[in-house]
Amino acid sequence: METVQSVLGLLGDAVVQLALQPFYYIAVLFIILQYRRQISLERKLFAVKLHDTMGLVLRALLSGLLIGLGASIVGAFVGAALTADAVLWLWVIAVVLMLVRIRYLCFAYSAGIITLLQWGAGFTSLADRDDWLGSLASSLADIDAAGLLLLVALLHLAEAVLVSWQGTQLSTPLFLEGKRGKLIGGYMLQGFWPVPLFLFVPIAGTGQEGGADQASALHATWHTLFQGGGSQGWTILALPMIIGFTELTRSMLPKAKAKHAAKGLMLYSILLAGASLLAWWQSATLPLAALLSIVLHEAITWRSSIVESSRQPMYVHDERGLKLLGVVPGTPAEAMGLSAGEILYKVNGMKVSSKEELYEALLLNSAFCKLEVLNNDGEPKFAQRARYAGEHHQLGVILAPDEQANYYAASGPSSLIQLLKGRRASHRRDSTAPAEGQIEG
Repeated sequence: METVQSVLGLLGDAVVQLALQPFYYIAVLFIILQYRRQISLERKLFAVKLHDTMGLVLRALLSGLLIGLGASIVGAFVGAALTADAVLWLWVIAVVLMLVRIRYLCFAYSAGIITLLQWGAGFTSLADRDDWLGSLASSLADIDAAGLLLLVALLHLAEAVLVSWQGTQLSTPLFLEGKRGKLIGGYMLQGFWPVPLFLFVPIAGTGQEGGADQASALHATWHTLFQGGGSQGWTILALPMIIGFTELTRSMLPKAKAKHAAKGLMLYSILLAGASLLAWWQSATLPLAALLSIVLHEAITWRSSIVESSRQPMYVHDERGLKLLGVVPGTPAEAMGLSAGEILYKVNGMKVSSKEELYEALLLNSAFCKLEVLNNDGEPKFAQRARYAGEHHQLGVILAPDEQANYYAASGPSSLIQLLKGRRASHRRDSTAPAEGQIEG
């Protein structure tokens, strides 16, 4: 009972620590800005809102909390000597990297850079200086680099779970510019989660010493990976983290792309965890683990690009009919079970190959509609439904783009400065010079 009370007391102190740190709030603000930008893009492209900003943010907060608690339980058996300074280093480097590109807001890059800086500083005498440079070097030297890299691996495992779980729900249809300048359909899968971690760390590893800390510490014996067993003082350190992913696909259904991304993240987490454990056992391999943290993460992006470039665009119209890019929630199309990737080829018995023909076919019967559709396996299916006043004039389907599309979004870099300025992610199609887009790939 005394142990439980001690744990609850330490957990309460950690929650206060988290509330007093700015990084969790920075993560939430960033997520709000990203989702507001995403929904603005939806309105511009389709004149309809497919997601709700507050709903997305609340889902991110709740999911991040649940995954953080799960990761914290696992972390209790790791026993890495992480410090508040390590969190500060992570966030400062991440923010600097975000000034270049938003997708670098990933602690895989920050942890790799920190480890390489620590390794490089070990060949100098900077830590012996009495100035601010010496203080920075000493702070850097005290970081448990192997533990930090293992934490990054654990976070990417959590990210793989979240992508597999919520990736499809976080997808947004897009109009994109194809290789030959022709507009095609695609999907952006984008999710971010603020993750509060509460990690058991030994008192000696927190950078906080003194009677007060010792008095409030938990004195218990259990075996951890990095600390082994033994009786010592433990405390709980609050680590505000953020995880997220952005994937762009022109050739897959959102569900298939989410599964593909989750597999890549899972493999990354396993390889990095192995490299981290090796670095903990043989510190000489730390630079290799740091390089793997960065290079393997870039390999995830390269892997996605290679797969996309080797496949044909999926969301384009063909001689069979109109390709469905998406379905507006709460519309007749959703009620009839239509989904992205299917082909609408007959409406009320009339073959359709353009938006104009779709409107004309719907007018054949203003009170009822009967659809003939080819599903994603190429097999025919039939759907029918009564039509009611005030319902979506186009049933609620989002068609792949045609030559009349006015706006599109194209791949391109997106930095933190551009995000804060609210730079538009949609661009008006122009007959003279198509503009560059701002969808992060």
